[in-house]
Amino acid sequence: MGRAVTVATCALNQWALDFEGNLERIVRSIDIAKRKGARYRVGPELEICGYGCSDHFYESDTLLHSFQVLEKLLESPATQDIICDVGMPVLHRNVRYNCRVIFLNKKILLIRPKISLANGGNYRELRWFTPWSKAKHVEEYFLPRIIQEVTGQETVPFGDAVLATKDTCLGAEICEELWAPNSPHIEMGLDGVEIFTNSSGSHHVLRKAHARVDLVNSATAKNGGIYILANQKGCDGDRLYYDGCAMISMNGETVAQGSQFSLDDVEVLVATLDLEDVRSYRAEISSRNLAASKVNPYPRVKVNFALSCPDDVAVPICLPIQWRHHSPEEEISLGPACWLWDYLRRSKQAGFLLPLSGGIDSSATACIVYSMCHQVCLAVKNGNADVLADARRIVNDETYIPEDPRELCKRLFTTCYMASENSSQDTCNRAKLLAEQIGSYHINLSIDAAVKAVVGIFSVVTGQTPRFSVYGGSSRESLALQNVQARIRMVLAYLFAQLALWARGMPGGLLVLGSANVDESLRGYLTKYDCSSADINPIGGISKTDLKSFIQYCIENFQLTALRSIMSAPPTAELEPLVDGQVAQTDEADMGMTYAELSVYGKLRKIAKAGPYSMFCKLINMWKEICSPREVASKVKHFFRMYSVNRHKMTTLTPSYHAENYSPDDNRFDLRPFLYNTSWSWQFRCIDRQVNAL
Repeated sequence: MGRAVTVATCALNQWALDFEGNLERIVRSIDIAKRKGARYRVGPELEICGYGCSDHFYESDTLLHSFQVLEKLLESPATQDIICDVGMPVLHRNVRYNCRVIFLNKKILLIRPKISLANGGNYRELRWFTPWSKAKHVEEYFLPRIIQEVTGQETVPFGDAVLATKDTCLGAEICEELWAPNSPHIEMGLDGVEIFTNSSGSHHVLRKAHARVDLVNSATAKNGGIYILANQKGCDGDRLYYDGCAMISMNGETVAQGSQFSLDDVEVLVATLDLEDVRSYRAEISSRNLAASKVNPYPRVKVNFALSCPDDVAVPICLPIQWRHHSPEEEISLGPACWLWDYLRRSKQAGFLLPLSGGIDSSATACIVYSMCHQVCLAVKNGNADVLADARRIVNDETYIPEDPRELCKRLFTTCYMASENSSQDTCNRAKLLAEQIGSYHINLSIDAAVKAVVGIFSVVTGQTPRFSVYGGSSRESLALQNVQARIRMVLAYLFAQLALWARGMPGGLLVLGSANVDESLRGYLTKYDCSSADINPIGGISKTDLKSFIQYCIENFQLTALRSIMSAPPTAELEPLVDGQVAQTDEADMGMTYAELSVYGKLRKIAKAGPYSMFCKLINMWKEICSPREVASKVKHFFRMYSVNRHKMTTLTPSYHAENYSPDDNRFDLRPFLYNTSWSWQFRCIDRQVNAL
């Protein structure tokens, strides 16, 4: 009797609306799965069209092209003699569903619509799809003619059903359903389903991977079974990086682990597992068996196919492994680096330009680009032909082989130190030394002539000349003069991004990188339309605290000794005049709060859903050893004043790599007004009453 089943899952770097590329990657994954002996292959959520199509899901074109790709898959020799489980949108009775289409040998076995839709944080699935609400119910779906001509089927089952093969029973979950409190795998497992599949579109968040792994393992720890998770990987066309981590688990233990970060567009995991291990595991759980005896059965789609072979006694079985998690510093080094590579190659640009100030944030951004170059060289060394072809196209050299990260950095990364009369020699030297160590093409320039020209125009028109506060000017004058410097740096950054390669006799343009961290964005400690305005920002979702740890990681792992002096220097914007040649302005003094405090405010505001009063109530306990209630009240009020005064800046925030769940990204993740009553009179009165009572 057949016992050993061989199954495959994958992580694919799909791209929204790239139907041709998506088809090629799906076929490649099926080919690899078959070569490794798999009889069932599951792929990521909505893999045919790409998960991030957003409002393109409304378009009939997206549905049409998805079925055209499905037609190609059904006809492909690669999909013969293996059950294929692919994801696409399907319109059933004029309602759009997020579906799995499961087929075998040119016959569609089942279309399984998603039951629980992801609708929090970055996800808006209820905007485009409707959840299937008819539990354990199947209807007839009338196939489009282009599919009928291939399959010979007029209708196929559509709904909440499971597959019964000759040797086992399989049930599908889709992404969010694993996270739901009433996950389908619970009832499926009680009804005898032995293999669960999950097709995900799950993005990277720092320190999140363990949660996904724990959920998968716990899904089969209580109920027994085999759980196969597929996920998208890479940049799908927006702020998210889908972080792979395809995995296979049995009876609560991981047996196969995919990479979280890599430049491989197609990664396939295959495992051979013994069904009798599932059956014997379940046999001794009496509570499970009592519940199973009372469960209402799922509709079963019978499949004349086996996942095992009759003579499989000698087939080697996969054993449990220990999952290896990345440290947060490794995640910062790898995730944004892979995201940058996808963005660079898919935008067809020739590299990046970064205004490098010699501070922690821009230096961390430079280190991420350097890490990207490391990943490219490593992928080429490991035989990745796709990465090699992309690298050659980007640097415009068909014979080029990237072997040295510093040499690759020189070709595709330009850094620029934009000095003013308020810049110190220390930051200039730090920027230059770091550029030398990572290998970037480095430019030093002065913005003073441009600043004087702009201020001069104002003086000619108004007859007034603004002064810095240290020279007797008002705070308004001083702030305006600081903003002029910051904005001129943005203008120059884009000028050099467009023409720096032209000046060197090279083709192409550069993408401008921003380097404002998540805490500064939350507080609004940036000039609107300054160097925080860029094409993309790899650190915009990362806290200052984590960036400091990442800098330390780069010192140790990349031997970038220039970072030591950058780490020890106090963060400063260098927009106010020097005092005796030394920097007098510091970020934390300007902000009126520390970066550590900002991280706490950010997590309470977004993750704990705290307004001013709730935040005060939480902080008087959290900070009772270091602050009086009156001091806490003052800090909370100052934060909310500054946050609300500056919230309008979030509407123009550069698209940033999403890495933190307290990101203030106004585009999709953190939806708030940008015109506030900044006095917060009612809320602050509640705080004052509580302070007086205490």
